[in-house]
Amino acid sequence: MLRSGAPRAILGSLTRNSATTPRSAFLTPTSKGQKISNLTTLCSRRPLAAARPVTAAFVRYQNTSQPLDKVDRKHEAQVGNEKLQATPETVSATSSVHPVLGEVATPEQEPDTDMMAGIRSDMKTILETFSLKDVPPEPYYLGMAGVLPYLATSLSTVYCAWEINHAASTGVGFLMSGHTAELLLHVLEPLQIGYGAVIISFLGAIHWGLEYAGFGGHHGYKRYAIGVIAPAVAWPTILLPAEYALIAQFLAFNMLYYTDARARRFGWTPSWYGVYRFVLTFVVGASIVISLIGRGQVVENLGRLPGPADRIKALRDSQVESLEKEEQARVAMAAQKEEEEDSE
Repeated sequence: MLRSGAPRAILGSLTRNSATTPRSAFLTPTSKGQKISNLTTLCSRRPLAAARPVTAAFVRYQNTSQPLDKVDRKHEAQVGNEKLQATPETVSATSSVHPVLGEVATPEQEPDTDMMAGIRSDMKTILETFSLKDVPPEPYYLGMAGVLPYLATSLSTVYCAWEINHAASTGVGFLMSGHTAELLLHVLEPLQIGYGAVIISFLGAIHWGLEYAGFGGHHGYKRYAIGVIAPAVAWPTILLPAEYALIAQFLAFNMLYYTDARARRFGWTPSWYGVYRFVLTFVVGASIVISLIGRGQVVENLGRLPGPADRIKALRDSQVESLEKEEQARVAMAAQKEEEEDSE
């Protein structure tokens, strides 16, 4: 079995490799005629391939004509003869002091960002807006006094709604009975809606006065139209149910504020009128929202009284009934006269 050529070649390669060491294989180059078996790792060609770059580096270093770190004496002498320029502006009592919590020539650490700065700025803007410091005292006091009844009706609506719910849940009211609170709520409805219509009409009439005075020039029908449209929108709301009337007046107040803001931009009103109208519209709008919230809490426990539209419908029905009765009476009288004539 071992007489063939292949087994003998394998055994011969193992015998020759066992007689050599890794160091001799690494340092001694092999001849071209020598056969090296690939079955062993001691005679691998990888160490020779790794050693070639190192050998080439040593050869290049030995063949270099001058060292790589040669000192340029001439340039150093030239630099040494130069005189340093004085910069006293950069020298201070602390320029040569090493900072304890930092490093030299490094940017200083930025202070922590104030997270509440934006909120404080917004609050300052709100306070300056509601202060109305540029508004003359007369319109300031009268305007605030004018919105107090509107705000009072809204707060009263909320309280009456709470009394109604309290009476419905416990059986008794807190300061008044549920029936009394319901009657008071029905009284407050037309008061608030009617007063809102008056305010809207008054805000439109202001533009008529400005046109009469010629403030910002005379603009004719453009300015008069504001005073005409405002009451035309306001007064029909008293015929609507309470919720729809309040919503319609809320939209009317906001549209009128938008109109006044544009008039202020065009110079038709004083410079303080825009902020003044914003504050008043804010108070009135908040009052309307409060009233709607209060009424929304007692929808199930609130009896509905006839509104203006219901009264008009009832009046029309009563007129129709009276006409029918008159017609029946006339027909009966005519029939009676005919009977009397026939009897004669």
